[in-house]
Amino acid sequence: MPEDSVDPAKLRHHGDVDARPGMLDFAVNVQGSAPPDWLRQRLAARLDTLGRYPSTEEDHTARCAVAARHGRRPDEVLLLAGAAEGFAMLPRLAPRLAAVVHPSFTEPELALREAGVEVSRVLLEPPYTLDPTAVPAEADLVVLGNPTNPTSVLHPAETIHALRAPGRIIVVDEAFADAIPGEPESLAGSTAPDLLVLRSLTKTWALAGLRCGYFLGTPELLTRLNHGRPHWPLGTLQLEAITATAEPAAIAEEQRRAQTIATERDAMIARLTELGVQVHTPAEAPFLLLHVPDGELLRKHLADKGIAVRRADTFPGLGPNHLRVAVRGATEVDQLIAAIRTANLR
Repeated sequence: MPEDSVDPAKLRHHGDVDARPGMLDFAVNVQGSAPPDWLRQRLAARLDTLGRYPSTEEDHTARCAVAARHGRRPDEVLLLAGAAEGFAMLPRLAPRLAAVVHPSFTEPELALREAGVEVSRVLLEPPYTLDPTAVPAEADLVVLGNPTNPTSVLHPAETIHALRAPGRIIVVDEAFADAIPGEPESLAGSTAPDLLVLRSLTKTWALAGLRCGYFLGTPELLTRLNHGRPHWPLGTLQLEAITATAEPAAIAEEQRRAQTIATERDAMIARLTELGVQVHTPAEAPFLLLHVPDGELLRKHLADKGIAVRRADTFPGLGPNHLRVAVRGATEVDQLIAAIRTANLR
Protein backbone atom coordinates (compact mmCIF):
# COMPACT_ATOMS: atom_id res chain seq x y z
CA MET A 1 0.00 0.00 0.00
CA PRO A 2 1.45 3.42 -0.92
CA GLU A 3 2.84 5.30 2.08
CA ASP A 4 0.81 8.42 1.33
CA SER A 5 -2.45 6.45 1.65
CA VAL A 6 -1.72 5.36 5.23
CA ASP A 7 -3.17 7.54 8.00
CA PRO A 8 -0.86 7.33 11.06
CA ALA A 9 -3.54 8.89 13.27
CA LYS A 10 -5.87 5.96 12.57
CA LEU A 11 -3.11 3.46 13.27
CA ARG A 12 -2.53 5.15 16.65
CA HIS A 13 -6.19 5.14 17.65
CA HIS A 14 -7.16 2.84 20.52
CA GLY A 15 -10.46 2.16 22.25
CA ASP A 16 -9.55 3.98 25.46
CA VAL A 17 -9.86 7.26 23.51
CA ASP A 18 -13.54 6.47 22.89
CA ALA A 19 -14.35 5.96 26.57
CA ARG A 20 -14.44 9.02 28.81
CA PRO A 21 -14.40 8.53 32.59
CA GLY A 22 -17.85 7.75 33.90
CA MET A 23 -19.19 6.29 30.66
CA LEU A 24 -20.59 2.79 30.37
CA ASP A 25 -17.64 1.26 28.57
CA PHE A 26 -18.18 -1.05 25.61
CA ALA A 27 -15.14 0.45 23.83
CA VAL A 28 -12.31 -1.17 25.79
CA ASN A 29 -12.00 -4.95 25.94
CA VAL A 30 -10.62 -5.14 29.49
CA GLN A 31 -12.72 -7.42 31.70
CA GLY A 32 -13.62 -5.44 34.81
CA SER A 33 -12.28 -2.18 36.20
CA ALA A 34 -9.63 -3.69 38.49
CA PRO A 35 -7.82 -6.99 39.09
CA PRO A 36 -9.50 -9.60 41.30
CA ASP A 37 -8.96 -9.24 45.04
CA TRP A 38 -6.50 -12.10 45.33
CA LEU A 39 -4.28 -10.58 42.64
CA ARG A 40 -4.48 -7.13 44.20
CA GLN A 41 -3.38 -8.66 47.49
CA ARG A 42 -0.44 -10.39 45.80
CA LEU A 43 0.65 -7.09 44.29
CA ALA A 44 0.07 -5.11 47.49
CA ALA A 45 2.24 -7.58 49.42
CA ARG A 46 5.19 -6.59 47.21
CA LEU A 47 4.96 -2.84 47.82
CA ASP A 48 7.46 -2.97 50.66
CA THR A 49 10.06 -4.46 48.28
CA LEU A 50 9.97 -1.60 45.80
CA GLY A 51 13.06 -0.06 47.35
CA ARG A 52 15.26 -2.61 45.62
CA TYR A 53 15.75 -3.49 41.98
CA PRO A 54 13.97 -6.51 40.50
CA SER A 55 16.27 -9.52 40.71
CA THR A 56 17.29 -12.02 38.07
CA GLU A 57 15.72 -14.66 40.32
CA GLU A 58 12.33 -12.92 40.12
CA ASP A 59 12.62 -12.72 36.35
CA HIS A 60 13.52 -16.42 36.22
CA THR A 61 10.61 -17.34 38.49
CA ALA A 62 8.17 -15.49 36.24
CA ARG A 63 9.57 -17.10 33.10
CA CYS A 64 9.39 -20.54 34.70
CA ALA A 65 5.76 -19.96 35.62
CA VAL A 66 4.86 -18.90 32.08
CA ALA A 67 6.86 -21.76 30.60
CA ALA A 68 5.05 -24.30 32.78
CA ARG A 69 1.70 -22.75 31.83
CA HIS A 70 2.39 -23.36 28.12
CA GLY A 71 4.52 -26.51 28.28
CA ARG A 72 7.71 -24.76 27.22
CA ARG A 73 11.20 -24.06 28.55
CA PRO A 74 12.01 -20.85 30.45
CA ASP A 75 14.43 -19.76 27.71
CA GLU A 76 11.48 -19.80 25.29
CA VAL A 77 9.80 -16.97 27.23
CA LEU A 78 10.55 -13.27 26.86
CA LEU A 79 8.74 -11.11 29.43
CA LEU A 80 7.36 -7.81 28.19
CA ALA A 81 6.06 -4.52 29.56
CA GLY A 82 2.77 -5.15 27.75
CA ALA A 83 2.12 -6.52 24.29
CA ALA A 84 2.77 -3.07 22.86
CA GLU A 85 6.44 -3.45 23.78
CA GLY A 86 6.47 -6.70 21.84
CA PHE A 87 5.16 -4.98 18.73
CA ALA A 88 7.79 -2.28 19.12
CA MET A 89 10.46 -5.00 19.04
CA LEU A 90 9.42 -6.44 15.67
CA PRO A 91 11.69 -4.17 13.60
CA ARG A 92 14.66 -5.83 15.35
CA LEU A 93 13.92 -8.89 13.22
CA ALA A 94 15.01 -6.74 10.25
CA PRO A 95 12.34 -7.88 7.78
CA ARG A 96 12.61 -6.80 4.17
CA LEU A 97 8.83 -6.93 3.72
CA ALA A 98 6.29 -7.35 6.50
CA ALA A 99 2.80 -8.58 5.63
CA VAL A 100 0.13 -7.56 8.15
CA VAL A 101 -3.20 -9.36 7.93
CA HIS A 102 -6.16 -6.99 8.30
CA PRO A 103 -8.63 -6.02 9.63
CA SER A 104 -6.63 -6.35 12.84
CA PHE A 105 -4.98 -4.47 15.68
CA THR A 106 -2.97 -1.65 14.13
CA GLU A 107 -0.08 -1.36 16.62
CA PRO A 108 2.19 -3.86 14.79
CA GLU A 109 1.84 -2.04 11.48
CA LEU A 110 2.49 1.31 13.16
CA ALA A 111 5.66 0.02 14.85
CA LEU A 112 6.98 -1.45 11.62
CA ARG A 113 6.23 1.60 9.51
CA GLU A 114 7.76 3.99 12.03
CA ALA A 115 10.94 1.90 11.89
CA GLY A 116 11.05 2.24 8.10
CA VAL A 117 10.03 -1.34 7.37
CA GLU A 118 8.09 -1.86 4.14
CA VAL A 119 4.60 -3.12 4.95
CA SER A 120 2.10 -4.93 2.75
CA ARG A 121 -1.49 -5.02 3.94
CA VAL A 122 -3.33 -8.29 3.37
CA LEU A 123 -6.98 -7.22 3.48
CA LEU A 124 -9.47 -10.01 4.17
CA GLU A 125 -13.05 -9.65 3.01
CA PRO A 126 -16.06 -10.89 5.05
CA PRO A 127 -16.22 -13.48 6.52
CA TYR A 128 -12.55 -12.62 7.07
CA THR A 129 -11.25 -16.11 6.32
CA LEU A 130 -7.47 -16.35 6.34
CA ASP A 131 -6.06 -17.23 2.92
CA PRO A 132 -2.33 -18.04 3.05
CA THR A 133 -2.03 -17.56 -0.72
CA ALA A 134 -3.01 -13.89 -0.32
CA VAL A 135 0.24 -13.17 1.53
CA PRO A 136 3.01 -11.96 -0.80
CA ALA A 137 5.53 -14.71 -1.39
CA GLU A 138 8.39 -12.26 -0.74
CA ALA A 139 7.12 -11.33 2.74
CA ASP A 140 9.65 -12.55 5.31
CA LEU A 141 7.53 -11.46 8.28
CA VAL A 142 3.79 -12.09 8.65
CA VAL A 143 1.77 -10.63 11.53
CA LEU A 144 -1.78 -11.59 12.41
CA GLY A 145 -4.12 -11.76 15.39
CA ASN A 146 -5.86 -14.88 16.64
CA PRO A 147 -8.59 -14.36 17.68
CA THR A 148 -8.56 -11.24 15.57
CA ASN A 149 -9.38 -7.78 16.86
CA PRO A 150 -11.94 -6.44 15.87
CA THR A 151 -13.62 -9.16 13.79
CA SER A 152 -13.72 -11.77 16.60
CA VAL A 153 -12.63 -14.38 14.05
CA LEU A 154 -10.60 -17.37 15.24
CA HIS A 155 -8.33 -18.74 12.51
CA PRO A 156 -7.52 -22.47 12.47
CA ALA A 157 -4.02 -23.27 13.69
CA GLU A 158 -3.57 -25.43 10.59
CA THR A 159 -4.18 -22.41 8.35
CA ILE A 160 -1.66 -20.31 10.29
CA HIS A 161 0.92 -23.08 9.90
CA ALA A 162 0.26 -22.93 6.15
CA LEU A 163 1.73 -19.40 6.19
CA ARG A 164 5.14 -20.81 7.06
CA ALA A 165 7.79 -20.60 4.33
CA PRO A 166 11.58 -20.71 4.17
CA GLY A 167 13.11 -17.52 5.53
CA ARG A 168 9.79 -16.25 6.92
CA ILE A 169 8.82 -15.53 10.54
CA ILE A 170 5.19 -15.72 11.65
CA VAL A 171 4.02 -13.53 14.56
CA VAL A 172 0.66 -14.43 16.10
CA ASP A 173 -0.94 -11.93 18.47
CA GLU A 174 -2.90 -14.07 20.95
CA ALA A 175 -3.84 -11.21 23.30
CA PHE A 176 -7.40 -12.58 23.61
CA ALA A 177 -6.72 -16.33 23.42
CA ASP A 178 -7.12 -16.76 27.18
CA ALA A 179 -10.70 -15.44 26.91
CA ILE A 180 -11.76 -18.51 24.87
CA PRO A 181 -12.65 -21.72 26.73
CA GLY A 182 -9.90 -24.25 26.20
CA GLU A 183 -7.85 -21.84 24.07
CA PRO A 184 -8.56 -23.70 20.80
CA GLU A 185 -6.27 -22.96 17.84
CA SER A 186 -3.63 -21.44 20.12
CA LEU A 187 -0.04 -21.89 19.01
CA ALA A 188 1.42 -20.89 22.38
CA GLY A 189 2.77 -24.40 22.88
CA SER A 190 4.27 -24.72 19.40
CA THR A 191 8.06 -24.86 19.23
CA ALA A 192 8.29 -24.17 15.50
CA PRO A 193 11.57 -22.29 14.89
CA ASP A 194 9.90 -19.61 12.75
CA LEU A 195 6.94 -18.84 15.03
CA LEU A 196 6.47 -16.14 17.67
CA VAL A 197 3.36 -15.97 19.84
CA LEU A 198 2.51 -12.81 21.76
CA ARG A 199 0.38 -12.88 24.91
CA SER A 200 -1.07 -10.09 27.05
CA LEU A 201 -2.37 -10.07 30.63
CA THR A 202 -4.20 -6.79 30.11
CA LYS A 203 -7.63 -8.02 29.11
CA THR A 204 -8.60 -10.92 31.33
CA TRP A 205 -6.90 -9.65 34.48
CA ALA A 206 -7.68 -5.90 34.16
CA LEU A 207 -4.00 -4.94 34.22
CA ALA A 208 -3.93 -2.33 31.47
CA GLY A 209 -2.21 0.12 33.81
CA LEU A 210 0.55 -2.29 34.82
CA ARG A 211 1.69 -3.36 31.31
CA CYS A 212 2.34 -7.11 31.35
CA GLY A 213 2.82 -9.60 28.54
CA TYR A 214 5.29 -12.00 26.98
CA PHE A 215 6.62 -13.50 23.77
CA LEU A 216 6.90 -17.25 23.25
CA GLY A 217 9.42 -18.52 20.73
CA THR A 218 12.81 -20.09 20.20
CA PRO A 219 15.74 -18.68 22.19
CA GLU A 220 17.33 -17.55 18.91
CA LEU A 221 14.33 -15.40 17.93
CA LEU A 222 13.87 -14.06 21.45
CA THR A 223 17.52 -13.02 21.62
CA ARG A 224 17.06 -10.94 18.48
CA LEU A 225 13.99 -9.29 19.93
CA ASN A 226 15.65 -8.67 23.30
CA HIS A 227 18.74 -7.00 21.88
CA GLY A 228 19.25 -3.44 23.08
CA ARG A 229 16.77 -3.48 25.96
CA PRO A 230 17.75 -1.64 29.15
CA HIS A 231 18.44 -3.28 32.47
CA TRP A 232 15.31 -4.10 34.51
CA PRO A 233 12.84 -3.78 31.61
CA LEU A 234 10.06 -4.99 33.93
CA GLY A 235 9.37 -3.87 37.47
CA THR A 236 8.73 -5.96 40.55
CA LEU A 237 4.93 -5.67 40.36
CA GLN A 238 4.90 -6.69 36.70
CA LEU A 239 6.98 -9.78 37.44
CA GLU A 240 4.71 -10.65 40.37
CA ALA A 241 1.57 -10.28 38.22
CA ILE A 242 2.99 -12.47 35.44
CA THR A 243 4.00 -15.15 37.94
CA ALA A 244 0.67 -15.08 39.76
CA THR A 245 -1.55 -15.27 36.68
CA ALA A 246 0.40 -18.22 35.25
CA GLU A 247 -0.23 -20.41 38.30
CA PRO A 248 -2.74 -23.31 38.09
CA ALA A 249 -5.39 -21.64 40.29
CA ALA A 250 -5.30 -18.53 38.12
CA ILE A 251 -5.57 -20.57 34.91
CA ALA A 252 -8.63 -22.33 36.33
CA GLU A 253 -10.20 -18.96 37.16
CA GLU A 254 -9.29 -17.69 33.71
CA GLN A 255 -11.16 -20.59 32.13
CA ARG A 256 -14.22 -19.95 34.28
CA ARG A 257 -14.17 -16.36 33.10
CA ALA A 258 -13.86 -17.54 29.51
CA GLN A 259 -16.96 -19.70 29.91
CA THR A 260 -18.87 -16.71 31.30
CA ILE A 261 -17.73 -14.55 28.39
CA ALA A 262 -18.89 -17.18 25.89
CA THR A 263 -22.33 -17.32 27.50
CA GLU A 264 -22.64 -13.55 27.64
CA ARG A 265 -21.44 -13.22 24.05
CA ASP A 266 -24.11 -15.62 22.74
CA ALA A 267 -26.81 -13.75 24.63
CA MET A 268 -25.52 -10.42 23.38
CA ILE A 269 -25.45 -11.59 19.76
CA ALA A 270 -29.04 -12.76 20.03
CA ARG A 271 -30.24 -9.48 21.51
CA LEU A 272 -28.42 -7.27 19.02
CA THR A 273 -29.57 -9.39 16.09
CA GLU A 274 -33.16 -9.25 17.30
CA LEU A 275 -32.82 -5.48 17.31
CA GLY A 276 -31.81 -5.54 13.64
CA VAL A 277 -28.11 -4.91 14.19
CA GLN A 278 -25.79 -6.89 11.91
CA VAL A 279 -23.29 -8.80 14.05
CA HIS A 280 -20.38 -10.59 12.44
CA THR A 281 -20.44 -14.28 13.27
CA PRO A 282 -19.03 -16.70 14.08
CA ALA A 283 -17.50 -14.70 16.93
CA GLU A 284 -15.07 -16.23 19.42
CA ALA A 285 -13.46 -13.29 21.21
CA PRO A 286 -14.69 -11.08 24.08
CA PHE A 287 -15.91 -8.46 21.60
CA LEU A 288 -18.20 -8.20 18.59
CA LEU A 289 -17.96 -6.42 15.26
CA LEU A 290 -21.17 -4.63 14.29
CA HIS A 291 -22.29 -3.15 10.99
CA VAL A 292 -25.01 -0.52 11.28
CA PRO A 293 -26.51 2.29 9.22
CA ASP A 294 -25.06 5.71 10.07
CA GLY A 295 -22.37 4.30 12.31
CA GLU A 296 -20.85 7.65 13.20
CA LEU A 297 -24.23 9.08 14.17
CA LEU A 298 -25.03 6.02 16.28
CA ARG A 299 -21.69 6.23 18.05
CA LYS A 300 -22.29 9.90 18.87
CA HIS A 301 -25.86 9.15 19.93
CA LEU A 302 -24.63 6.46 22.30
CA ALA A 303 -21.94 8.79 23.65
CA ASP A 304 -24.64 11.35 24.43
CA LYS A 305 -26.39 8.60 26.39
CA GLY A 306 -23.18 7.94 28.33
CA ILE A 307 -22.23 4.77 26.45
CA ALA A 308 -18.86 4.31 24.75
CA VAL A 309 -18.39 2.00 21.77
CA ARG A 310 -15.27 1.59 19.67
CA ARG A 311 -15.20 3.20 16.25
CA ALA A 312 -13.88 0.59 13.83
CA ASP A 313 -13.09 2.66 10.76
CA THR A 314 -9.52 2.97 12.07
CA PHE A 315 -8.99 -0.72 11.29
CA PRO A 316 -7.82 -1.18 7.68
CA GLY A 317 -10.58 -2.71 5.58
CA LEU A 318 -13.46 -1.41 7.70
CA GLY A 319 -15.58 1.73 7.36
CA PRO A 320 -17.51 4.27 9.44
CA ASN A 321 -20.53 1.98 9.73
CA HIS A 322 -18.50 -0.61 11.61
CA LEU A 323 -18.41 -0.51 15.40
CA ARG A 324 -16.80 -2.81 17.93
CA VAL A 325 -18.42 -3.57 21.28
CA ALA A 326 -16.95 -5.47 24.19
CA VAL A 327 -18.91 -8.41 25.56
CA ARG A 328 -20.62 -7.37 28.77
CA GLY A 329 -23.19 -8.75 31.20
CA ALA A 330 -26.96 -8.55 30.90
CA THR A 331 -27.34 -5.35 32.94
CA GLU A 332 -24.91 -3.41 30.78
CA VAL A 333 -26.37 -4.88 27.58
CA ASP A 334 -29.85 -3.79 28.71
CA GLN A 335 -28.62 -0.20 28.71
CA LEU A 336 -26.92 -0.56 25.33
CA ILE A 337 -30.04 -2.07 23.73
CA ALA A 338 -32.27 0.64 25.20
CA ALA A 339 -29.98 3.37 23.87
CA ILE A 340 -29.81 1.82 20.39
CA ARG A 341 -33.61 1.62 20.28
CA THR A 342 -33.82 5.38 20.74
CA ALA A 343 -31.48 5.95 17.81
CA ASN A 344 -34.11 4.96 15.23
CA LEU A 345 -31.71 3.05 12.97
CA ARG A 346 -32.83 2.99 9.34
